[in-house]
Amino acid sequence: MSEHTGDDTGDRMNDRTPPAAAGAAPDPSSIMRLSTAYWDSQALLTANRLRIFDALADGARSADEVAAALALDPRATALLLRACAGLGLLSAAEGRFANTPTAATFLVSRSPAYMGNVIRYSDQLYATWGALEQAVRSGQPALPAASYLGDDPARTRAFVVAMHERALGIARALVAVLDLSGRRALLDVGGGPGTYSVLLTERFPGLRAEVIELPGVAAVARELVAAAGAADRVTLRDGDYHQADFGHAKDVVLMSGMFHRETEAACRALIARAAACLEPGGLLVVSDVFTDPGGATPPFAAMFGLNMMLTAADGGVHADADVARWMGEAGFSGLRTQPLPPPMPHRVVMGVKA
Repeated sequence: MSEHTGDDTGDRMNDRTPPAAAGAAPDPSSIMRLSTAYWDSQALLTANRLRIFDALADGARSADEVAAALALDPRATALLLRACAGLGLLSAAEGRFANTPTAATFLVSRSPAYMGNVIRYSDQLYATWGALEQAVRSGQPALPAASYLGDDPARTRAFVVAMHERALGIARALVAVLDLSGRRALLDVGGGPGTYSVLLTERFPGLRAEVIELPGVAAVARELVAAAGAADRVTLRDGDYHQADFGHAKDVVLMSGMFHRETEAACRALIARAAACLEPGGLLVVSDVFTDPGGATPPFAAMFGLNMMLTAADGGVHADADVARWMGEAGFSGLRTQPLPPPMPHRVVMGVKA
């Protein structure tokens, strides 16, 4: 199952001071900016957690009014509201604060484009990132994956709902770059909340999807699929995709947001199993956050590798060029890589079974 932080994080990671030009004196500004970048993050995470943006959903309010509505300290609330205004999340005029259009669209819970649960997942990872040193020393994740993939039902539900909200945007972008016309049987491996399968089967009439997911995740996904009115075309099957039977006679296999949890050997094994279950001419689609060759760029992808190292035993990040090579060596042809449109940090690698 995929996981990652919000798209605005990707924008922030790319917003860095360029290195000094040749011959120019070194400038410490970028270092200072990085050393306090968590101030911005925590202001957003806290405002989201306190539902500051919901409190302003119906119009501008003073800091005292917001504090009274949310049972907060007035002076501290004023400082937080000013900080959010400085970050461009709120506007401020004559002592009153209001949501900016961006905040109103993505941070107010009644908005159809609400991302608050996605941001709440980033909030839950804040302490995990504080354990980065220990993880680098030990090579072990600071947050065991089982805690959010089934062992803790409340945390699992929060994770799956957050990934559903996150996947809605990614899946819509993915649908735009895939042509599955005429295809009938989609296997969605590690499909999480089933969001990709719901949108793909909606876009391409006649397509039916089977999603393989861990039992704790699949239980929540069934609710989301049913709520979307897609239970007649999307089926959830409990299973660990490392061992689960992929079946046969598939004409599309989707592996989205999985490879960042796996070693090269495991990725190669998954590609081989996809090839075995596909009909000749079947399509393998691998979507994930990938790096360029060398692994250091784009900056968000490199940082995402750290995030995965902190939250999965084999977590990391791969280069899309490597994935394409592995697919070619497994017998796939017509290989191509397609980046999803900004601000999505994802890329899609596609190939056809010969």
